[in-house]
Amino acid sequence: MHSSSSQRFVSVDALRGLTVATMIFVNDPGDWSHIFGPFGHAAWNGCTPTDLVFPTFLFIVGVSLSLAGGPTLDQRADTTALQRSWWWRSLRIVALGWLLAAIAVWSLPASPNDPVPWRPMGILPRIGLCFGLGGWLYLHLAARTRWLVYAGLLTVYGGLLLWWGDLTRDHSLPSRVDALLLGHFAQHYDPATGLGFDPEGFLSTLGALSNTVLGTLCGDWLRRRRVAPIVQVGLGLAVTGLVLHWALMPMNKSIWTPPFALFSGGFSALALALVHTLVDRYGVPPLGRRFGVNAITAYTGGILMVCLLDGTPLHAWLYGHLFDSLIPALGAKVVSHLYALSEVLFWWLVMWWMDSRRIRLSI
Repeated sequence: MHSSSSQRFVSVDALRGLTVATMIFVNDPGDWSHIFGPFGHAAWNGCTPTDLVFPTFLFIVGVSLSLAGGPTLDQRADTTALQRSWWWRSLRIVALGWLLAAIAVWSLPASPNDPVPWRPMGILPRIGLCFGLGGWLYLHLAARTRWLVYAGLLTVYGGLLLWWGDLTRDHSLPSRVDALLLGHFAQHYDPATGLGFDPEGFLSTLGALSNTVLGTLCGDWLRRRRVAPIVQVGLGLAVTGLVLHWALMPMNKSIWTPPFALFSGGFSALALALVHTLVDRYGVPPLGRRFGVNAITAYTGGILMVCLLDGTPLHAWLYGHLFDSLIPALGAKVVSHLYALSEVLFWWLVMWWMDSRRIRLSI
C-alpha cells in the first residue's frame, strides 16, 4: 500500500522493511538447535525481541491504512471503492498465505511425531484479516470510537482469558477453540487427546487486531506530524503492559494476551516515533526502505527459500561447506545466525535490484 500520501513518510517504508528483514533473519538460522535466546520466540510465557517483530508489522499495517485512507476521509469523499479494494487485497493476502502453506506441506520434511499440516491460519492469513478488518474500522469509525474499539478488544479478550483461568498451551481458551475449529489443521494437534494449538489461531486474533487498530490511530498523528502523542501513548502502553504482566497475567505472544498486545503496541509506537524523527526530520538514511517498498515480496521470497532449501542436499552443502568451517573460530550459534544473515543479504540484493528499476509488486 503506497499512496502518494504515504510516500512522504519514508520512515514508514524503512520501519516496515527493517521488520521484514528481521522476520527473514529469525525465520531461518542455519541450525535451529544453535540460536541465541533473543533471536528465538519465548517458549510460552514471556517476551523476547523476536516476539516483537510480528506485532510491529501489524502495527505498521494500521499506520499504512491511515496514510492511504486518511486523505480520502479528509476530503469527505466516497470510500466505497477504497473499501472494496482493501477487502480484495485482504483476500489476496490470505490466499497467498494458503498457497505458501501448501508449498510448505509439499516441500518440508515431516515425521510421524511432528507432521507439517496445511494451515489455514498463519502469518499471512492473520495479516490479511487484520488488514481487512482494520481498514473497515478505519474508514467507518472516528478516532475516538477506534480508541474504544481498541480498549474493548483487549478488555473483552482479557476477560475471556481470566474467566477461563488456564493459560497453559494445551488448555488455554484460545487453544481449546483452535482444537475445536481447526483440529488437524492447527499447527499442533494431538488426535489422541483432541488437544491442539495454533499461534495464529482464531481467538488470539482479537489481540493481534488491536495492534493494527493502534497503528491507525498513531498513523493519524503521523499524518499531522504530531510525534509527542505517539511517544506518550507508546510509553504509557509499554509500562501498562509490563505492570499487567507482573500483576494480572503474563505476556504471551502465542495467545497474544492483552499485556503482550499493550507492551508490543507501545514498543511499535516508540519505534515509529524514533524512525520518523531520524529519517523524516533529520535525514538519516532510511535503512530498510528497499525491503519496505516490496515487503510482501521479500517475506514471500524468504518463506519460499526456507521451504525449498531446508532439509535438502543444497542446504546441507551451503551450511556444511560454506559455514561449518567457521564454527571452531566463531562458535555454532554465531555461524548459525551468519547463515540467516546471508539470506537477508541475498534478499536485500534482490530488493535493491527491484527498487533500482522501480519494480513494485503488490498483492
